Amino acid sequence: MRKRAWLVLALVMLSEAASPAQDAIVPFKIRVPDAVLKDLKERLARTRFPGEISGSNWDYGTNLAYLKDLVAYWRDTFDWRAAERRLNQFDQFTTEIDGLDIHFIHQRSKNPDALPIAITHGWPGSIVEFTKIIGPLTDPAAHGGTASDAFHVVAISLPGFGFSGKPTERGYGPERIAGIVATLMARLGYTRYGLQGGDWGSSISRFVALNDASHVAGLHLNFCLAGPPAGAKDPNEGVTPAELERSRARQAFFDTERGYFLEQSTKPQTIGAALDDSPAGLAAWIVEKFRSWSDSNGNVEQKFTRDELLTNITLYWVTQSGTSSARIYYENQRAAGPQRRVEVPTACAVFPKEISIAPRRWVEAQYNVTRWTEMPRGGHFAAMEEPQLLVDDMRAFFRTLR
Repeated sequence: MRKRAWLVLALVMLSEAASPAQDAIVPFKIRVPDAVLKDLKERLARTRFPGEISGSNWDYGTNLAYLKDLVAYWRDTFDWRAAERRLNQFDQFTTEIDGLDIHFIHQRSKNPDALPIAITHGWPGSIVEFTKIIGPLTDPAAHGGTASDAFHVVAISLPGFGFSGKPTERGYGPERIAGIVATLMARLGYTRYGLQGGDWGSSISRFVALNDASHVAGLHLNFCLAGPPAGAKDPNEGVTPAELERSRARQAFFDTERGYFLEQSTKPQTIGAALDDSPAGLAAWIVEKFRSWSDSNGNVEQKFTRDELLTNITLYWVTQSGTSSARIYYENQRAAGPQRRVEVPTACAVFPKEISIAPRRWVEAQYNVTRWTEMPRGGHFAAMEEPQLLVDDMRAFFRTLR
């Protein structure tokens, strides 16, 4: 079966009634049709693997031996239905905003005084990243915290990602998506809420904090991007030598990682043809980033199980979102505007293997930083890699803002 678009439409909600009112919130369960999974296994069985330079390991990209093992495991062992059941333990919904169906987890705490928080992911992630932190955030007393630290969690699938709708017009960059987040929180009845984000979620959360500041209690980021302060005679004034060295080292690292960024920022439709047609190609494209961007010492499965990796990759496959998720890079490149300072209280959780780490003084020029935490370990995928460190920092930060 070569076409999956009509099958993806069958991943539907609990309600089988007629189309809901535009602002209705509709319960949702993940139900991937058997035909989609059968087609996936058939494609995996027919994979035509590339050649490889002898002894190249991961130098040229995804290692061939690892990819073959991953594809074989995906084809013969990985159980999507089990992953589906784990995801469906969370309360999921869809609602139409800005012409798109927006999918989200809305896990309310049993504590009525819990603080609502909107959590957004990036690429190549998904709501799968948040499955380890939702329980500790909503029910802290059962996970080493106190009841007063509770959150009502709203974890959002970005437009073009996962089970959210795919934009069919230009312009769905981070700021427009931020408007969707703010609209969703208002629709859920939350007049005061927190934000948390990494990767694109960092940029999106930043715009929410700028444009809906009167409703935002605080902004927690695990990816604090900032350039040199505008207009500074000496942009490195107040920056310690150690910070400057670290920032330059991470920049040098990312310079070897930019291939995907340049492609998705300029020609997402081109790479998308491969990502939406070849599951092995999709796996190679995504798993290489989980290896490179995590604190894994070159062994991706030191930080993530194969089932965790493949749950995220399969989510991209069954929703056919390889192309649509890549377009956010293109939109962002064409939506840059003047920088505005975020005045909402902001926390930066700095993980040492993050792909880019700005000096604190640079970040403070663009954010009202009230908490700065240097983490002992971890990389880009904080919620999956180091969920306890992330949760502890979120609790400590928002404890001062409740």
